[in-house]
Amino acid sequence: MSNSESVVNNPDKNRFEISQGSQLSKLEYRMKDDEFIDLVHTEVPDELSGQGIGGSLVSTALQYARDNNLKAIPSCPFVASYVSRHPEWEDVTVAP
Repeated sequence: MSNSESVVNNPDKNRFEISQGSQLSKLEYRMKDDEFIDLVHTEVPDELSGQGIGGSLVSTALQYARDNNLKAIPSCPFVASYVSRHPEWEDVTVAP
């Protein structure tokens, strides 16, 4: 199972998350005006860094934005860096 298959949108807590055992990785967001999803904070436990988990969270959030006709605001530096390395997401993002 890839990381992206285990990403869950938790709208009650305004975040996308991946649970691995007792570890929780998350990408927090805020909805704005039913048009924008502001991706504000990515958090991956140190023990899980370097495994592509952050990228899976970001790509899932961006696909969610695309599927729901939203524009994503990459307020989180990690998200902004990811988008700069993956130009295929430029159509769904707007400057913070």
